Amino acid sequence: MYNDESVLEQHHLAVAFKLLQDSNCDFLVGLNKKQRQLFRKISIEMVLATDMSKHMSLLADLKTMVEAKKVAGSSVLTFDKFNDRLQLLQSMIHLSDLSNPTKPIELYQNWNQRILEEYWRQGDRERDLGLEISPMCDRNNVTIEKSQVGFIDYIVHPLFETWADLVHPHAQNILDQLVMNREWCGFLFTCVNSHFKILT
Repeated sequence: MYNDESVLEQHHLAVAFKLLQDSNCDFLVGLNKKQRQLFRKISIEMVLATDMSKHMSLLADLKTMVEAKKVAGSSVLTFDKFNDRLQLLQSMIHLSDLSNPTKPIELYQNWNQRILEEYWRQGDRERDLGLEISPMCDRNNVTIEKSQVGFIDYIVHPLFETWADLVHPHAQNILDQLVMNREWCGFLFTCVNSHFKILT
Protein backbone atom coordinates (compact mmCIF):
# COMPACT_ATOMS: atom_id res chain seq x y z
CA MET A 1 0.00 0.00 0.00
CA TYR A 2 1.31 3.47 -0.93
CA ASN A 3 4.41 1.70 -2.31
CA ASP A 4 5.52 1.05 1.29
CA GLU A 5 6.48 4.72 1.60
CA SER A 6 5.15 6.70 4.60
CA VAL A 7 2.16 4.34 4.72
CA LEU A 8 0.51 5.72 7.86
CA GLU A 9 1.03 9.33 6.84
CA GLN A 10 -0.22 8.74 3.30
CA HIS A 11 -3.28 6.94 4.65
CA HIS A 12 -4.07 9.93 6.90
CA LEU A 13 -3.81 12.23 3.90
CA ALA A 14 -5.99 10.01 1.72
CA VAL A 15 -8.72 9.87 4.36
CA ALA A 16 -8.53 13.63 4.99
CA PHE A 17 -8.84 14.50 1.32
CA LYS A 18 -11.65 11.97 0.91
CA LEU A 19 -13.53 13.71 3.74
CA LEU A 20 -13.05 17.06 2.02
CA GLN A 21 -15.05 15.70 -0.93
CA ASP A 22 -18.10 15.65 1.34
CA SER A 23 -19.75 19.08 1.14
CA ASN A 24 -20.58 18.87 4.87
CA CYS A 25 -16.86 18.54 5.67
CA ASP A 26 -15.34 20.83 3.05
CA PHE A 27 -14.05 23.77 5.07
CA LEU A 28 -12.14 24.93 1.99
CA VAL A 29 -15.34 25.74 0.12
CA GLY A 30 -14.44 29.44 -0.15
CA LEU A 31 -11.07 28.82 -1.82
CA ASN A 32 -10.50 28.91 -5.55
CA LYS A 33 -8.85 26.02 -7.43
CA LYS A 34 -5.32 27.44 -7.14
CA GLN A 35 -5.70 28.05 -3.39
CA ARG A 36 -7.08 24.53 -2.87
CA GLN A 37 -4.11 23.07 -4.76
CA LEU A 38 -1.72 25.07 -2.59
CA PHE A 39 -3.50 23.90 0.56
CA ARG A 40 -3.23 20.31 -0.66
CA LYS A 41 0.49 20.64 -1.46
CA ILE A 42 1.32 22.19 1.91
CA SER A 43 -0.82 19.66 3.79
CA ILE A 44 0.91 16.74 2.09
CA GLU A 45 4.37 18.13 2.88
CA MET A 46 3.43 18.81 6.51
CA VAL A 47 1.99 15.36 7.18
CA LEU A 48 4.89 13.60 5.43
CA ALA A 49 7.29 15.57 7.65
CA THR A 50 5.94 13.56 10.61
CA ASP A 51 7.40 10.35 9.14
CA MET A 52 10.42 9.50 11.30
CA SER A 53 12.23 8.02 8.30
CA LYS A 54 12.65 11.63 7.14
CA HIS A 55 14.22 12.80 10.41
CA MET A 56 17.84 12.95 9.23
CA SER A 57 17.02 14.91 6.07
CA LEU A 58 14.82 17.34 8.04
CA LEU A 59 17.62 17.83 10.57
CA ALA A 60 20.11 18.43 7.74
CA ASP A 61 17.74 21.01 6.20
CA LEU A 62 17.44 22.76 9.55
CA LYS A 63 21.24 22.85 9.91
CA THR A 64 21.44 24.38 6.44
CA MET A 65 19.07 27.14 7.58
CA VAL A 66 21.29 27.82 10.60
CA GLU A 67 24.35 28.07 8.35
CA ALA A 68 22.49 30.41 5.97
CA LYS A 69 21.65 32.65 8.93
CA LYS A 70 25.32 32.72 9.99
CA VAL A 71 26.51 33.46 6.45
CA ALA A 72 23.96 36.26 6.11
CA GLY A 73 25.30 37.75 9.34
CA SER A 74 21.79 38.65 10.39
CA SER A 75 19.68 37.80 13.40
CA VAL A 76 16.67 37.66 11.09
CA LEU A 77 16.15 35.12 8.34
CA THR A 78 13.98 35.99 5.41
CA PHE A 79 12.07 33.26 3.66
CA ASP A 80 11.37 34.86 0.30
CA LYS A 81 11.08 31.61 -1.62
CA PHE A 82 8.11 29.26 -1.27
CA ASN A 83 10.37 26.22 -0.81
CA ASP A 84 12.23 27.94 2.03
CA ARG A 85 8.95 28.69 3.81
CA LEU A 86 7.77 25.13 3.22
CA GLN A 87 11.03 23.78 4.64
CA LEU A 88 10.59 25.93 7.74
CA LEU A 89 7.01 24.68 8.19
CA GLN A 90 8.20 21.08 7.83
CA SER A 91 10.83 21.67 10.51
CA MET A 92 8.25 23.20 12.82
CA ILE A 93 5.79 20.32 12.44
CA HIS A 94 8.62 17.82 13.00
CA LEU A 95 9.70 19.71 16.13
CA SER A 96 6.11 19.69 17.36
CA ASP A 97 5.81 15.98 16.68
CA LEU A 98 8.90 15.24 18.79
CA SER A 99 8.31 17.86 21.48
CA ASN A 100 7.11 15.67 24.35
CA PRO A 101 10.57 15.51 26.01
CA THR A 102 10.62 19.34 26.07
CA LYS A 103 7.46 19.59 28.20
CA PRO A 104 7.30 20.13 31.97
CA ILE A 105 8.30 16.87 33.62
CA GLU A 106 4.85 15.82 34.90
CA LEU A 107 3.29 16.28 31.46
CA TYR A 108 6.28 14.63 29.80
CA GLN A 109 6.09 11.57 32.05
CA ASN A 110 2.33 11.24 31.62
CA TRP A 111 2.47 11.26 27.82
CA ASN A 112 5.59 9.14 27.80
CA GLN A 113 3.73 6.37 29.59
CA ARG A 114 0.80 6.65 27.16
CA ILE A 115 3.03 6.50 24.10
CA LEU A 116 4.98 3.52 25.39
CA GLU A 117 1.74 1.71 26.27
CA GLU A 118 0.56 2.26 22.68
CA TYR A 119 3.84 0.79 21.38
CA TRP A 120 3.57 -2.18 23.75
CA ARG A 121 0.02 -2.93 22.62
CA GLN A 122 1.25 -2.91 19.03
CA GLY A 123 4.05 -5.29 20.01
CA ASP A 124 1.57 -7.57 21.80
CA ARG A 125 -0.58 -7.67 18.67
CA GLU A 126 2.45 -8.36 16.45
CA ARG A 127 3.45 -11.21 18.79
CA ASP A 128 -0.10 -12.64 18.68
CA LEU A 129 0.00 -12.59 14.86
CA GLY A 130 3.41 -14.26 14.74
CA LEU A 131 5.04 -11.15 13.27
CA GLU A 132 8.43 -9.72 14.10
CA ILE A 133 7.99 -7.21 16.93
CA SER A 134 8.76 -3.65 15.86
CA PRO A 135 11.53 -1.69 17.61
CA MET A 136 10.44 -0.16 20.94
CA CYS A 137 7.28 -2.32 20.97
CA ASP A 138 8.36 -5.27 23.10
CA ARG A 139 7.17 -4.69 26.65
CA ASN A 140 9.58 -7.39 27.86
CA ASN A 141 12.70 -5.61 26.58
CA VAL A 142 11.96 -1.87 26.67
CA THR A 143 11.89 0.43 29.67
CA ILE A 144 10.73 4.02 29.59
CA GLU A 145 14.02 5.27 31.00
CA LYS A 146 16.22 3.37 28.55
CA SER A 147 14.11 4.30 25.53
CA GLN A 148 13.99 7.97 26.47
CA VAL A 149 17.71 8.37 27.12
CA GLY A 150 18.49 7.18 23.59
CA PHE A 151 15.57 9.05 22.03
CA ILE A 152 16.63 12.33 23.61
CA ASP A 153 20.37 11.88 23.01
CA TYR A 154 20.20 10.81 19.38
CA ILE A 155 16.98 12.30 18.02
CA VAL A 156 15.37 15.06 20.08
CA HIS A 157 18.34 16.98 21.52
CA PRO A 158 20.21 17.41 18.21
CA LEU A 159 16.99 18.62 16.58
CA PHE A 160 16.05 21.12 19.28
CA GLU A 161 19.64 22.29 19.72
CA THR A 162 19.72 23.14 16.02
CA TRP A 163 16.34 24.88 16.26
CA ALA A 164 17.59 26.87 19.26
CA ASP A 165 20.56 28.01 17.14
CA LEU A 166 18.16 29.17 14.44
CA VAL A 167 15.83 31.15 16.70
CA HIS A 168 18.36 32.11 19.42
CA PRO A 169 17.62 33.07 22.19
CA HIS A 170 13.90 32.32 21.92
CA ALA A 171 14.06 28.54 22.43
CA GLN A 172 16.50 28.41 25.32
CA ASN A 173 13.82 27.59 27.89
CA ILE A 174 12.69 24.65 25.74
CA LEU A 175 16.25 23.36 25.50
CA ASP A 176 16.74 23.79 29.26
CA GLN A 177 13.62 21.71 30.00
CA LEU A 178 14.80 19.03 27.58
CA VAL A 179 18.14 18.82 29.39
CA MET A 180 16.39 18.53 32.78
CA ASN A 181 14.13 15.76 31.49
CA ARG A 182 17.14 13.92 30.04
CA GLU A 183 18.93 14.14 33.38
CA TRP A 184 15.84 12.77 35.13
CA CYS A 185 15.59 9.82 32.71
CA GLY A 186 19.31 9.16 33.03
CA PHE A 187 19.02 9.17 36.82
CA LEU A 188 16.08 6.72 36.73
CA PHE A 189 17.88 4.49 34.22
CA THR A 190 20.92 4.35 36.52
CA CYS A 191 18.70 3.57 39.53
CA VAL A 192 16.83 0.80 37.69
CA ASN A 193 20.10 -0.77 36.47
CA SER A 194 21.69 -0.54 39.92
CA HIS A 195 18.63 -2.14 41.51
CA PHE A 196 18.64 -4.92 38.90
CA LYS A 197 22.35 -5.62 39.51
CA ILE A 198 21.78 -5.80 43.27
CA LEU A 199 18.95 -8.31 42.77
CA THR A 200 20.98 -10.53 40.41
